[in-house]
Amino acid sequence: MSLLTARNLSVGASTRSGDFPVISDLNFSLAPGKILGLVGESGAGKSMIGRTIAQFLPTGFSVTGGTLEFDGDNLVTMDSHKRRNLLGRDIVFIPQEPLSALNPVLTVGQQMREHLLRIGHTDQAPWRERALAAFESVHLPHGAGLLDKYPHQLSGGMCQRVLIAMAFASRPRLVIADEPTTALDVTIQARIVKLIAEMQKRDGTSVIFITHDLKLAAQICDEILVLYAGRPAERGPARALFSQPAHPYTRCLQLANPSMSGERRGLFTLPERMPGLRAIKDLTGCRFASRCPAVIPACREAEPPFLEIGPDHVAACIRPEIAATIMPPPPLPMPETASGEPLLSVDKVTKSFVTSWSLLRKTTEFRAVNEVSFALGENEFVGIVGESGSGKSTLARLVVGLDQPSGGRVVMAGRDVTANRRDDKAFRREHVQMVFQDPQSALNPRRRVASIVTQAIEAAGKRGDNTARLDRARQLLAEIGLPPEAALRFPSQLSGGQKQRVNIARALCAVPRILVADEIVSGLDVSVQAQLLDLLLRLRQERGFAMLFISHDLSVVRYLCDRVLVMYRGEVVESGRTEEVFSAPRHAYTRTLLSSVPPDDAQLDWSPDTVGDVAAGVR
Repeated sequence: MSLLTARNLSVGASTRSGDFPVISDLNFSLAPGKILGLVGESGAGKSMIGRTIAQFLPTGFSVTGGTLEFDGDNLVTMDSHKRRNLLGRDIVFIPQEPLSALNPVLTVGQQMREHLLRIGHTDQAPWRERALAAFESVHLPHGAGLLDKYPHQLSGGMCQRVLIAMAFASRPRLVIADEPTTALDVTIQARIVKLIAEMQKRDGTSVIFITHDLKLAAQICDEILVLYAGRPAERGPARALFSQPAHPYTRCLQLANPSMSGERRGLFTLPERMPGLRAIKDLTGCRFASRCPAVIPACREAEPPFLEIGPDHVAACIRPEIAATIMPPPPLPMPETASGEPLLSVDKVTKSFVTSWSLLRKTTEFRAVNEVSFALGENEFVGIVGESGSGKSTLARLVVGLDQPSGGRVVMAGRDVTANRRDDKAFRREHVQMVFQDPQSALNPRRRVASIVTQAIEAAGKRGDNTARLDRARQLLAEIGLPPEAALRFPSQLSGGQKQRVNIARALCAVPRILVADEIVSGLDVSVQAQLLDLLLRLRQERGFAMLFISHDLSVVRYLCDRVLVMYRGEVVESGRTEEVFSAPRHAYTRTLLSSVPPDDAQLDWSPDTVGDVAAGVR
């Protein structure tokens, strides 16, 4: 018996330039109580499937063929009144960005009350009790206090749990979770996955789990559907598909993820980008052929049929046996770090924030960073890991000089810059640059790329002529792997990975000795992430700079960094060589972080239950 069935489903876009395929010949069946994972890069068509189920397609997009049935009813031809009654009750969505999904001008309680009324709880009085029960079901502490808070007063993980509570309040039959763990800490990610699994088992709910993380999907899903450029590439049981991928694209996604066990291996980086709508229309043969490492002329002649690999396991490849032969390249070498005086020395640095309550004549002090000490050597990469709120980004701002420490010393290249006087700021600009997490908000949308990457020349008061700046911009773009013509584009004309490369090029323009990178690969596709990680290692060899690398992804830190600092509640609780800390952690909090990461081997059992209570583990 199937709850949701797609038969030859196709979605197209109609524009002035013609009609373009978006999703082609999609077939799958989701049984009650099962989890289907949709995996692929941005643009593969994962989120478009969710929009098709809700019939909430963008303007100009429509279903062009096939059927999509929910419990025997065709969602494509269903009248709008019946579909509206299904959505929010029997079919619910958990979006990727919880802060943008919650109304910023309404309290959490007001939004919860509106939702409960929407799904049929018409009695006004007990809505508060129902809301508190929903919060308790997703393990949100102090639920009564949350009702009067606004979304911006909660962490990302708490906002996501509020949305999960709202989603499961109606005991739905189908939940569509669109990247619900992207850019979250590993412990929060494990808790969110655990929550979805708990609610799914309690209510017998079916789940469509959309993610770009093949490793995570292999651990929690019953079946995985890998999409590429709007067409299914491979479909099968999760463990079988992960352990024996039969499509080269699936294998490439698997090898693009850094490993957390065994010897450090290289990352497979896919060339170019996934073809867009216009390119797909003119393609003949396999859509993955232009990027496939095992392509042969026959791949370009006709679209490959789906071949049976095993029980309920099919792949759209004429040579499915070739996937197993694709191997990662050798890892880029880790240069030796220079001995002698450290390039950066942080000695017992503290940062306190004071909150004043004027009516009560009371002040509260909060220490975001508490007596942190560490050193950064020449050409050394040091990772900083920990949950949100542990003080990682505050420490980075203290190093760069965006915040003033409340105590301690910061010594850079032999000079004490703690006071952050005017000449200290100029000295810092010469030696340290920061790369921010969100390239979209960090890049001026009104400036062209050439102007953005050469802003350091402006900051130094050396504007120069436009020709020289354009030449310098193109030189920097060549270093980061972008074509020269990108210099004249605006940020809106670039992909997310390209924007982050521009962000890095801008930081390198000043020829700094230290880079501070704050979650710069968070939320990116694994293929783009692999390109950026290898770019940083290559630039390290060519430029010889040191870096503080802040990340919640422990496998990325293991691949990139020589040493690691583990932060918890503003303090460094463990530090050392990355391999030593990750292979034999001594602190309870480090062990908790490591237990939250799904294993590389899909045959190993991993359960987010092992995460437990982080605070209790540390105490």
